[in-house]
Amino acid sequence: MKVEKKDIDKIAHLARLNIQPEQEQQLLADMNNILDWVDKLSELDTDGVEPLTHITQEVNSLRADKVESTLSTEEGLKNAPEKEGSFFKVPKVLKRSS
Repeated sequence: MKVEKKDIDKIAHLARLNIQPEQEQQLLADMNNILDWVDKLSELDTDGVEPLTHITQEVNSLRADKVESTLSTEEGLKNAPEKEGSFFKVPKVLKRSS
């Protein structure tokens, strides 16, 4: 697959890029070089190669879920600067448009 000027124009439009005419030829060459490089991957023999699901072999160490005693609502709200019932009261951060 080769990238042509019309492809660059379409990509620039979709990505909302303002590409200067003097940049088009270099961009065209760079994009074609990238696609040529990626096309080389089809030359590799991948028979018997398992697909990757993760880039590394690291595994998350997760803790087991277990019920523990936690703060009660009253304890959690004890030092709150403002509260309303059983909730923290915070300043409004979004304005409602009417």
